[in-house]
Amino acid sequence: MSQRITTNLWFDTEAEEAAEHYTSIFDNSRVVSVARYPEGAPRPAGQVMTVEFELDGQRFIGINGGPEFKFTEAVSLQIDCETQDQVDYYWEKLSEDGEEGPCGWLKDRYGLSWQVTPRGMGELFADADLERRRRAMEAMLKMRKLDVEELRRAADGAAVA
Repeated sequence: MSQRITTNLWFDTEAEEAAEHYTSIFDNSRVVSVARYPEGAPRPAGQVMTVEFELDGQRFIGINGGPEFKFTEAVSLQIDCETQDQVDYYWEKLSEDGEEGPCGWLKDRYGLSWQVTPRGMGELFADADLERRRRAMEAMLKMRKLDVEELRRAADGAAVA
């Protein structure tokens, strides 16, 4: 079945640049199409209007709609990472010229928020032992880029860096 819900991302004028940036980071990604504003449109004729692209097979549309709307942390894209190496890779690529935030969150150079999360976090925060959960949460709240092994050590009661 084809994807029925597509995320639209509003940019001022950077939709094509952002799509090219994102597709350079994720495997199985590509720019699908670029549409330009026609004569008589609210933006200059020929300027990129929309860019359809895929990130790891997930379809997105970037629209150059103008400066009226900005991204906020109210919406973020979450990347589930199999390994710490993946966490490190996505963190480095997406935070470049952006802004690191707490608890695995960052804003990329376009202001879009991302959560870079390692596999295994869910189990730590769903652990039946309330004290293990508390220690893991306490450790996470001190981190920027997440390290699941440090979170596990903290949950187990070991001191973490």
